[in-house]
Amino acid sequence: MIAQWWQQLRSREVDGILLAGVVGLSLVGVVMVMSASLQIAEMDYNTPFHFFKRHVVYWLLAVATGLVAYVALPLERFKDLGLVAFFIAMAVLLLLFVPGLGREVNGSLRWLSLAGFTVQPSELAKFFFIVYLASYITQRHVELMSSWKVFLAPLGLLVVLAMLLLKQPDFGALVVIASCTMGMLFLAGTPMRRFVPLALLVAGLAYVVAISQPYRVARLMSFLNPWEDQFGSGYQLVQSLIAFGRGGWFGVGLGNSVQKLFYLPEAHTDFVYAVIAEEFGLLGNLLLIAAFVLVVGRMFLIGQRLAQANWWFHGLCVYGFAIVFSTQALINLGVNMGVLPTKGLTLPFVSYGGSSLLVSALMVALALRADADLKLAQAPKGKKA
Repeated sequence: MIAQWWQQLRSREVDGILLAGVVGLSLVGVVMVMSASLQIAEMDYNTPFHFFKRHVVYWLLAVATGLVAYVALPLERFKDLGLVAFFIAMAVLLLLFVPGLGREVNGSLRWLSLAGFTVQPSELAKFFFIVYLASYITQRHVELMSSWKVFLAPLGLLVVLAMLLLKQPDFGALVVIASCTMGMLFLAGTPMRRFVPLALLVAGLAYVVAISQPYRVARLMSFLNPWEDQFGSGYQLVQSLIAFGRGGWFGVGLGNSVQKLFYLPEAHTDFVYAVIAEEFGLLGNLLLIAAFVLVVGRMFLIGQRLAQANWWFHGLCVYGFAIVFSTQALINLGVNMGVLPTKGLTLPFVSYGGSSLLVSALMVALALRADADLKLAQAPKGKKA
């Protein structure tokens, strides 16, 4: 088997630019998780490397997951899942509400406790909903252009997932999945006139959801003026902005952040970007953003090539993966910089978190394999392995 896998790797041309960008971001994540978590790990677990060691294990598992997916799980294998993929997405979210499995942290029921590790089902739900939607659009592509019923059917299933996500509550994951759904439908060629009334409806519902819970209203108000309640609802954002201010042009140096010393909550997860800003300054920020632009842009390019070759399912899946990465990165960076309301979303490849890292590795590996398969199919016969 290993020999066959090695031959699979050698016979396909891997997109080195995308792979290098992802590996670079993930290695930055390993370093920054260590830097940002030393003090909190020492206080909570009596060992400064608690989070770092776990993240290294997650990173190694992500590498293994990516390799296995690349050589043994081409996107083609997911093509016939169809509606089954949606039910898988729904099932993993329902597991949270099974007594003894769901774990509540800071008032949110978003994690499963399994063998001493925590798993975030919403990450898997994103992947399987993308697979379902890509399969649906591929099968009903012609009807999608003319039928409101065909257009609204997957949105009805999205509402089902939305109710499960809001029950947790996980508004951030809902925003990502909804953005991905709209993006995939748009890139599939759905007429723009379908989106206008839908956008107005979604905006109205988002407003109702936002004001339905006091903590959401507090977050919105703190985002608009965090200094008004800098020791209360605006505390996280104020500490993040202080980190950006201390970083200046070139930063205070790796490991020298002050804000991570119990001032900035979730410094190794949701606000790791603020620590990067403090330790590496504006230059480090711009380099990190450039890396994300490179990775997401490359994935959109791969998706475009697949779609142009009429590999619609593959192309739509890759588009979906790219939208997930770009949306999460934009929201996380925006939250850290104070231009978006606070949301509990990790920075892909960089923040601490095994579920996000493993699913991200799976998505990248499937995109690389789809691109390599297309190149192999289009290569002159004499050049094929």
